[in-house]
Amino acid sequence: MNPTIFHQAFPVNNLPKAREFYVNGLGCEPGRENNTSLILNLYGHQIVAHLTYEVLKPQRGVYPRHFGLIFTAEQDWEALLERAKRQGLEFYQQPKERFAGSPLEHRTFFLEDPFFNLLEFKFYRHFSAIFGEAQYREVGDTATEPVR
Repeated sequence: MNPTIFHQAFPVNNLPKAREFYVNGLGCEPGRENNTSLILNLYGHQIVAHLTYEVLKPQRGVYPRHFGLIFTAEQDWEALLERAKRQGLEFYQQPKERFAGSPLEHRTFFLEDPFFNLLEFKFYRHFSAIFGEAQYREVGDTATEPVR
């Protein structure tokens, strides 16, 4: 078990549909569930789908809001990618490589759940790029203006 477990809560407007995507599609283990929430185990981290009656709208890009995982083993990243394809999950961005040939090189893809939440899954070629390599300024895709 990890010494520290990450927690992320996110909005959904249909709990059975959330269960279908996250449990059957993504492979999360379901935890406690009631009429307004579903706790999920995403690779040892707790994510929680909370029911909302607000209108959920598509995002205008991956920035500034998305969440996901960084895999430390490339085969684990590839296994999730293959599962997502097999399960017919919605890709917001297809798998790609960023910053090829640099210490920041990594593979990434984005999924979109049925509620417009964006999930990113990465694998870095160099572990030091996860928190280090501060001399580099690149973060994500080409910088864009903040959404207003």
